[in-house]
Amino acid sequence: MMDDTHTTGLRDGRYAAIDIGTVTCRMMVADVRAGRLEVRTKEYCITNLGEGVDATHRLRPEAMQRVEEALRTFLAVRARYEVPRCNAMVVATSAVRDAENADAFQEMLARLGLPLRVISGAEEAALTFAGATAAFAGQRVMVVDVGGGSTELSIGRAGASAEVAHSFDIGCRRATERFLHADPPSRAQLEATRAWMQTAFDAWLAGVRGQGIAPADRMIAVAGTATTAVSIREQMAVYDSERVDGARVSAIELRDIAERLAALPLAQRRQVVGLDPGRAPVIVAGMLILESVMHAAQMDAFTVSESDILDGMILRLAAEAAEQP
Repeated sequence: MMDDTHTTGLRDGRYAAIDIGTVTCRMMVADVRAGRLEVRTKEYCITNLGEGVDATHRLRPEAMQRVEEALRTFLAVRARYEVPRCNAMVVATSAVRDAENADAFQEMLARLGLPLRVISGAEEAALTFAGATAAFAGQRVMVVDVGGGSTELSIGRAGASAEVAHSFDIGCRRATERFLHADPPSRAQLEATRAWMQTAFDAWLAGVRGQGIAPADRMIAVAGTATTAVSIREQMAVYDSERVDGARVSAIELRDIAERLAALPLAQRRQVVGLDPGRAPVIVAGMLILESVMHAAQMDAFTVSESDILDGMILRLAAEAAEQP
């Protein structure tokens, strides 16, 4: 039994965080000891909850069913690790934020005994910044979280709160459904996608610079698009998180990977070593997002972090527990 302390403002204990994204569902179980996270397990499933949401603003019944099946598996794992229910958090992001029938989704989770927090883009960015920057204490960083429906950018000093953050309605599934209809996507479709993204990122970062906010020295990229860039580059037939975490990807390497993937029809893209076949339909758009952010931020490389919103959620849970009597 771990001590129930308030050291460093975090209560020691075992916690579970579930992130229901537009493309993936993920869960992490971790112990907090003396202010540090010790990961016990990570679970991952591509569920494509946001399929069609950009056009219809509704969650499809079959997509909600896929999420329910994934969550039942996660709950069985969580039970094996004996996580107290009060030490668990479930959040949903862009797809559920956009959906007119989000209430039906929340009701489904309630039947599973899972209270759901539908978090704003600002809170998503804050949780991701907290989780991703733990290993870079003192550095000025920009954190990039490419999701299925949105992308969050945040800038600040690692170990503190972000000084500025923004959530863009630009995600790999949203972009794919809006622009990349051919198989493989045409040059015109790729350029239209880049232009849409680049305009938004350029404008926001120009505004940040106009506020006199110091630029970041390092770009940290989290989530599936960034980790996939490394696993493809390294031709990982079996994903190795230790090789991915902390890896550096240059702008030239990213462009080479993006162009290679964009030239392949979906059936061949699914066969690329290092790419989860379930992510193949949206990976080209994801790479374009990363490219556009790097260009707007004038960065020549990014560092991949396996720590992300899940870590931030665990830290939030431990902090909230420490505030309890």
